Amino acid sequence: MTLAGWLQIACLFLLVLLAVKPLGGYMARLFSGERTLLASLLGPLERGFYAAAGVDARKEQGWLAYALAMLTFNAAGFAFLYALLRLQDVLPGNPQGFAGVAPDLAFNTAASFVTNTNWQSYGGETTMSHLSQMAGLTVQNFLSAATGMALAVALIRALARGGVKTLGNFWVDATRATLYVLLPLAFLVALAYVATGVPQTLAGAVEATTVEGARQTIALGPVASQEAIKQLGTNGGGFFNANSAHPFENPTPLSNLITLWCILVLPAALTDTFGRMVGDRRQGAALLAAMALLLAAAIGATYWAEASGNPLLTALGLDPAAGNMEGKEVRFGVAASALFAAVTTAVSCGAVNAMHASLTPIGGLVPMFLMQLGEILPGGVGSGLYGMLVMAILSVFVAGLMVGRTPEYLGKKIGAKEMKLLVLAILVLPLAILGFSAVAAMLPSALASLANAGPHGLSEILYAYTSGAANNGSAFAGLSANTLWYNTTIGLAMLMGRFAYVVPVMAIAGSLAAKTRVPVSAGTLPTHTPLFVALLSGVILVLGGLQFFPALALGPLVEHFLMLAGKLF
Repeated sequence: MTLAGWLQIACLFLLVLLAVKPLGGYMARLFSGERTLLASLLGPLERGFYAAAGVDARKEQGWLAYALAMLTFNAAGFAFLYALLRLQDVLPGNPQGFAGVAPDLAFNTAASFVTNTNWQSYGGETTMSHLSQMAGLTVQNFLSAATGMALAVALIRALARGGVKTLGNFWVDATRATLYVLLPLAFLVALAYVATGVPQTLAGAVEATTVEGARQTIALGPVASQEAIKQLGTNGGGFFNANSAHPFENPTPLSNLITLWCILVLPAALTDTFGRMVGDRRQGAALLAAMALLLAAAIGATYWAEASGNPLLTALGLDPAAGNMEGKEVRFGVAASALFAAVTTAVSCGAVNAMHASLTPIGGLVPMFLMQLGEILPGGVGSGLYGMLVMAILSVFVAGLMVGRTPEYLGKKIGAKEMKLLVLAILVLPLAILGFSAVAAMLPSALASLANAGPHGLSEILYAYTSGAANNGSAFAGLSANTLWYNTTIGLAMLMGRFAYVVPVMAIAGSLAAKTRVPVSAGTLPTHTPLFVALLSGVILVLGGLQFFPALALGPLVEHFLMLAGKLF
């Protein structure tokens, strides 16, 4: 580990923190219905959308209507994307002449992009036409992120209001998230990417002559525009198979810093939006502090593991100071690669600038564990916040059990109904991850897709279902996932991780919105103090550890000790 590496990490945290207050305040005003900077420019367009769709922007929805509108909207997006992929060979915008996508891969991809996962069982530059990339994948990058933001705002309103039955209007929230937040930011970031050398063209490819005199085909396309929303929306799907390790997606250290800032900025800023909308910014600051504390620890652990390197390679005479450079771009090195690996898995993004299968066992364990925590540090756009609020409610319940008082959060009493729904939500991840992994580990056809045996092979399976169910999308490599079994089951895991989780969360929101806020008393647990930050952090770690530690012990932990004993896989 080096001073320069730590300075890179500190610089990123500082740049993100500087944007939290202005961006959080902007989104709070936007979702509270106040006039914003872009209202005069985009207001007529917004009202035109409502008129065309028959939406009454003044009519709010209860939790069930809100959830049904969200599910209907995403079901329509899934059907459209699936059809587009299957028919891309007969549609325009296909200068490469790619064939239609196979049914199981189209199902997996449609589920992936609708759920904000962007798991890719294909190579983007060899499978998807420009029309599929732009009208299918890029559009869903916007809409899935807007869906997450809308759901988070609905839960915030449930905590901010009292004695009401409505949470807002899904169509209005999703439209405003797209029109006023994601599109303007994506436009600016796309320009910044172009300035750093990222291509933005409708050309299919160019021919080049190598130094040996051979002919090489170099794929091109509208890369910068997709990269912008890929990172801002915490989507992560690469235009190219190598993702953000590809020089056309991430050409320079500056573009790498921009990418990391984009991944973190909206999830972090939404904590400030939460604090403002509930009338106490300290509440948002407490959530952000817990997120930052655990994320910093995860980055430090990953950086330490990768900087320590592989002792077997050191024994061969390689410089130990170089760390583990396997699978990493020399443009970024160990520090930036470790930082990227931790950030992209703490956030529901999945973009990678290094191959995670090439990480050391501990270096690979940390990203996997971050996803298994539910990607709430700070998590995806919107999804990270409502996941963190679920953990906050669980924390006050635990505290209530310890002191013998009825738990409450922001003046709302937490009763048996909310806890039953909360348990349903938090059981989704272990059911999808451990359930599918257990079956795959016993199925000969699933085992045939592994490139490695032993604990590393188990890690490949576990990582794949973790990435899918947590709606991350990064891959551990080594696993040939483009098969009927993996395309289908990982697709189901993605749908479970998004929609089976959020429906009970919306039911919790409906229950909390109907409750009146009780005044603070001497026995009320303050939820904005360092003590609560510590309690929340502990609950997150213990919950994740108890559910997944046995599986992690059989995979990366065993591999780590075997590596120290001189055995590799």
